[in-house]
Amino acid sequence: MRILIASDLHGSLDSLRLLIAKAGELRPDMIALLGDLVYHGPRNPLPGGYDTASVLSDMPSLLQLPCPVTAVRGNCDAEVDVNLMPFPMPDSAWIEADNLRIFASHGHHLPENPPLAGIPSGTVILRGHTHIPRAETAAGYQFWNPGSMSLPKGGFPASYGLYENGIFRVLDLDGREIMRSKAA
Repeated sequence: MRILIASDLHGSLDSLRLLIAKAGELRPDMIALLGDLVYHGPRNPLPGGYDTASVLSDMPSLLQLPCPVTAVRGNCDAEVDVNLMPFPMPDSAWIEADNLRIFASHGHHLPENPPLAGIPSGTVILRGHTHIPRAETAAGYQFWNPGSMSLPKGGFPASYGLYENGIFRVLDLDGREIMRSKAA
């Protein structure tokens, strides 16, 4: 299974259009969106191509692709934004892929490291929020974060994630690998 993973677009139409183009190029079996899709947030600068109205009007383009979209709500996703989305945005979602248990959330309600109450060991924790890519195993959990396509932090380039054939990779916007993790 191939999953295209993005987080923290923060209202950047440029990032949304790049995501749509990457989906057309990569032909994923699923797209996972990890929140903070529309609003830039009170502590973030405006990202390049900031245009929340156009992001909301172009978001249905993702549903035209031949794959499902699983999206979760971020801390900057206001109720009005969530209500205007063409797909549901619960606080979290479980994804089954290649016999993996993947818990998808924006991550703002989860600790960065175990223990993780109510989430069994062996689970993949797929999250955004920090804008910093992550691909590592800690205390029986796998932590995967695609970083941010719009507002990268920690000295990392703008990035997205791709899961395929048991490997999670973080890629920069030109498709160069930044980091990877093998699914346990």
